[in-house]
Order: sequence, then C-alpha cells, then structure tokens
Amino acid sequence: MKTESIHKYRAFPAVDLPDREWPDRSITSAPVWASVDLRDGNQALPVPMSIEEKLEFFQLLCRIGFKQIEIGFPSAADTEFNFCRHLIDNDLIPEDVTIQLLVQTREHLIRRSFEAIKGAKQVIVHIYNSTSPLQRRVTFGNASREDIKQLAIDGAKLVKELAPTIPETEVLLQYSPESFSDTELDFALECCNAVIDIWQPSPEKKMIINLPDTVQWATPNVHADMIEWMSRNLNRRDSLLVSLHTHNDRGTGTAATELGLMAGADRVEGTLFGNGERTGNLDIANVALNMNSHGIQTGLDFSDLSAIRAVYERVTRMTVPERYPYAGELVFTAFSGSHQDAIKKGLDLREKDLKNDPNTSWAVPYLTIDPQDIGRSYEAIIRINSQSGKGGVAYVLDREHGFDLPKTMHPTVGMLVYALADELGRELTPDEIRDVFFEKFVNLSEPMSLCDYELDHHAGKKGEVACHADLVLEGKSQKISGLGNGPINAFVQALEQVGLKNFTLTDYRSHAVSGGSDADSAAYVQLQSKDDQNLVWGCGVDPSIEMAGLKALVSAVNLLTSKD
Repeated sequence: MKTESIHKYRAFPAVDLPDREWPDRSITSAPVWASVDLRDGNQALPVPMSIEEKLEFFQLLCRIGFKQIEIGFPSAADTEFNFCRHLIDNDLIPEDVTIQLLVQTREHLIRRSFEAIKGAKQVIVHIYNSTSPLQRRVTFGNASREDIKQLAIDGAKLVKELAPTIPETEVLLQYSPESFSDTELDFALECCNAVIDIWQPSPEKKMIINLPDTVQWATPNVHADMIEWMSRNLNRRDSLLVSLHTHNDRGTGTAATELGLMAGADRVEGTLFGNGERTGNLDIANVALNMNSHGIQTGLDFSDLSAIRAVYERVTRMTVPERYPYAGELVFTAFSGSHQDAIKKGLDLREKDLKNDPNTSWAVPYLTIDPQDIGRSYEAIIRINSQSGKGGVAYVLDREHGFDLPKTMHPTVGMLVYALADELGRELTPDEIRDVFFEKFVNLSEPMSLCDYELDHHAGKKGEVACHADLVLEGKSQKISGLGNGPINAFVQALEQVGLKNFTLTDYRSHAVSGGSDADSAAYVQLQSKDDQNLVWGCGVDPSIEMAGLKALVSAVNLLTSKD
C-alpha cells in the first residue's frame, strides 16, 4: 500500500470483555453445519448455476451429509423460485434434510418466499436486514436505530403470521443482523432480542441467531470476543442456535470460525472450498477436516474429496487453487529433498508400527492427515524437480515402479535424476525418473554384455557352483568359466580370465519387482575399486533372479570400467 494512504485507515475497536473465557476452551465436538453454496455461493458466480446444476450440487451436499442447506433466494428471481418448487414438487428433499431460504425483511419478498416453500416438510426462513452505522447512513439514508430495529420486528411478525398458513410445513426462523461485524454490539443485541421476543423460541423448538462476519474488519480474536459477548447477553440463550457466517476479506475466515466456536457458537454456515463474494465465505471442508485431524467426528463425509472437487469445479466453473488446504492439487506434494526424505522415512516407519499396533495414531512428518482418508493417494506426495533430494527419487522408484534401492545407492541415483531436472528446468514425471535409472544403472551392456550363461551345481565341492558364460567384451566374443560359492561369486571368478579382477564385491541384494511384471526380479551389486576405493552400484532386471544378479554385476563392472 502507498505510504501516504495509511492515514485513511483506523484500527478496529476492541471489545470490552476482560473476563473472556474462549481462550481457555477447545473445540471438542462439531457444530450444526449449514451449506450456503446454492445461494451465497451461487450469487457470487460469474455464470450462476442452472436448475440442473443446482440440483446436482444439492444432491452432492446431501451425500456429504449436510442436514441444513440454503437453496436460494426464491423471492429474488424466477430461477431461484422455480428451483425451490422443483425440489418440493418432485419430492427431492431427503427426510432428514431441512432446506433454508434467504429473504430481506420486506413484506412482498417474505410473502413470495412463502409461496415458494408451500408443501415442504421443514424450512428455515432466514430473514435479515443491515444494521451497521455505515449501512444505516449509506444504504438507508441516515435511518435511525429505531427504524432499523423496526424492520427486524416487522419481518419476524410477518413470518410468524404466515407460518400457520402452510400447516404442512414446519417453519423455523433464522435472523441475521446483516453486517453484524461492523455493528455496535449493543444495537445488534437489541435487534436480535426484539426478534427473539416476537418468535418466542423454546429449548424444544429453537430459533437461529446468525451473526455474520459479513465483511471482515477485525482479527479473529476480536470476532471471538463479539460472539462470546452476544452469546452471554442474548435472551433465551437455551432456546437459540448461535450461528456463524464468516467471510474471508482478511484471509482469516477459518480462524475466525474456529475461535467463534470456542466462543460459544453452535452452528456454522459456509460453502465448499470457500466460494462467495469478494474473497469468499468460510470453507466448510477446511474446518471439518481440521476437526477430523484432531479426532473429532463431524457428520460430513469428505472421504472422496477429489470427486467432490470435480463436481464443484464443473457446475460452478470455479477452480480450487493448487495450494488450497486439503483439496489443492499440490497439498500432499513435497519438492524439497529434506521433506521428501522425512516423508519416506515416516511412511516406512508407520508401516512397521501398524504391524505391531493397528490403532497407531497418524504421525508422518509434514503430513497432518493420511491423504488416503480423503481419497488422495501416496503416489502424488513426492514429485521430483531440481530442488529434490535422494530420498524423494528413491521413494518414487519404490512406490511407482517397485524398485527398493539399497540406501547407499540413493545419493548416486538422486544426483543424476535431479541434475536432469535442473537441466530441463522442470519437474520430472515418475516415468522419466524410471528412464534415467534404467539408462544409468540397469542392464548396462557397454563395454561388456552377458549373452548367455550356464550354472553347474555339481562341478566342485559341496556348495560350490560353476558358471560358464558367453560375453561380448569391447566387441569381441569371449567364453569364460569360474567356480565359486554361488552364481555371483562364480561369475566374479570367471571375469578374472578376461582381466577384470581389480575390484571387490562389497554388497549384493535382490527382490521381486512389486507393481511390475509378476515375473520380474531386480538385483543390486556394489563393487569397490582396488585402486582408488571408488564404490559403484549396478542393477539387473530379469525374470530369472539368477540372471538379474549376473546382469547387476555386469552393470556394476561397466560403471566401474567407465569411471576408470
């Protein structure tokens, strides 16, 4: 911001609440959830949803588990009215779902709304009027506080008068002092209590007082103070559901909601992925999954978050940013080498821990939840670019292609892979990583290649094996033989016949290639040069475990020779 512009702005006043209790509380249970995607979210779309798209979204919200869904503003437009009638006339509202509609406290709009909801089993009629000093001065032309409060009173009276005209429908009342976040607390309380006194809710039939953070003016702790102050002073508190509706102008919608719940709120309104005017509404998926990550049941099912996101993006024509909490494409992805290594170690350790205790708590570095719990997969956690490390490359080769590299092989393979990523200036795909590994380490055939071999387990003493092999070495065919305590050792002895003896075999291991061909085996051989003590690893892949081992030895010899 321009320095000379700072004088235009003032800090938001604090709330006088020296005995505030919310900082010592914790969230231990879920609130009542109310989706406003089909109204608040829809009215913020460049291209509003059609009736068919709204119906698909409504059914998605029902599958997720929302029991209160604001379906629209039926008095505002024919499409909104017709969608409400479509749900009711075609019996598309599940028995345990209550629809909600929004309407200003104006007589003709309230009457039109009642026409829209006739025949529904249960409906929340959500009335509102703006109450802040700024709205009183700008929108209502310097209307008095009494004039504004009267709007709320008249709206509540009319809803109470009209409710008996549709006896088949249970009408629940919700009142919002719109722009509560910028309204004097004492006046917001006056308006809410006036509506409460008219509606006369009871513990058995509660009404909803919604306190919208219509525009975020303050830090989340001030919002929590406001919610606690209201919750203490509202009439008939045991007959109310105090509801939150936070926006995200300051980027703190989630924090304001979580602190508001600690301050005594019972209910949360929001949208999937935070869609809404300006910077958006609260993202309910974010808050609910935050609770899940602390072991709190929410009643909402985000176990296939990618599928939910796909419907959302298609019908709203909005996109979820790549770094968006939980749902973003990259949120379970590590590019940093140190992060990759820690994640790999954490996942490997977790597999071992689960064998001892199936109820082991989730604890993996950098991952607050198990991606599989929301329908994501481990395959996308580690991706490789020039900033990646050896652990990440080994992870991809293991998880994507089934190669469990020896740990001391990780640095050499990793260095070559991220050197290529640096050269290309981009991320490498898992297949590109595999291709580098194969090109540099697997079944190498220059300057020596193994054409054929035969093992004789009865050629020497008990336990000894003879190896007869056909080679091509620097373009010349060679036949060699050797005797050893196993195929690899016998082949090492045979190589001495062609002058390849200036090394020591220091490590050998093998395994079946998981995730690949059922017939494939992989073997790894480490050799150390007798001249400079240089260490190299070679890999062999073949349906025969014996042949894989011999190919690994040939690969390692070729690498050692090329280094010489």
